Amino acid sequence: MEDELRQMGSEPADPESEESTEAGEALEADELTPEARDSRADEATEGPAHEPIADAEPAADAELTAAPWRRRARLTGIVLGTTLVLWLLFTWITWPDVAALRSANPTTTAFIEMYRGAQRDAGRSDAVAWQPVPYDHISPNLKRAVVASEDTEFFFHEGFSTHEMKEALKKAIREGEAPRGASTITQQVAKNLWLTPRRSLTRKLREAMLTRQLEKHLSKERILDLHLNIAEFGPGIYGAEAAARHYFGIPASGLSPRQGAMLAAGLPRPRRWNPASESEYYRASVDRILDVESRLEFLDRYVGAAQPGLIGVRPPEVPAPTPQAHPTSP
Repeated sequence: MEDELRQMGSEPADPESEESTEAGEALEADELTPEARDSRADEATEGPAHEPIADAEPAADAELTAAPWRRRARLTGIVLGTTLVLWLLFTWITWPDVAALRSANPTTTAFIEMYRGAQRDAGRSDAVAWQPVPYDHISPNLKRAVVASEDTEFFFHEGFSTHEMKEALKKAIREGEAPRGASTITQQVAKNLWLTPRRSLTRKLREAMLTRQLEKHLSKERILDLHLNIAEFGPGIYGAEAAARHYFGIPASGLSPRQGAMLAAGLPRPRRWNPASESEYYRASVDRILDVESRLEFLDRYVGAAQPGLIGVRPPEVPAPTPQAHPTSP
């Protein structure tokens, strides 16, 4: 029986049956449209479609790798957002009343307090020479010199000057140094009253905002008045009145054109450049200021004509302030 079954299993297929099957398939193919035949041929060539299982693992790995990065990005965004909110809140709470300066004089400035703090840290007296006076008690010679030296567009801009930026760049090229801040007089008032010399994005932003508010709430005359009364003219010497009395022994109302130029020339670096300085560059700056202001005809209209002053030349002996070095950490 087993031998018979084996013989039956090993018997060749019926040729007639195979021919019948092939004929049926051919007939079915003839009945299909050309498009269907092409589609069936493609399926036969390509075989059954299967999703590549191996590709799922790299995708999962990429997802796991990206997850920590996204968490870090979200955390960084939260920290930055919180910091910005806290800074805005602090700025709003501590923001000065700019409009009050229309009639009220400042009782101190940020730069005066920094100087006093450095003096105390060094174990020295924190006294400063500072005597604010009314605007009309300051010689027009000093006003003319300061505008000619620091901000020739002061009466025409709204707080910022592209001309001053260009001039600062030219000066930096001449001196071979990094360009100064190119600050207008209004920007200097904002910085001296409320800010620090430290350079940072937030400080520049505050300076820009305060500058706009000064220009909005105060007249040009008042801004120049504040500048002349709070600017540093030497170590511990603030304002035109204290400077005129210290260097020349006269009130600010009696400054001559050259004396005004000598005080104005020292404003960029008051602890190195002042009427007691022997720097050739400083002396050349004094002559340059006198030349510039002589060509600015609008100064007669905005601050007044030049006046002789009490004396026309520098006194033979000018007391030189001793620069105080900031203490260093041991």
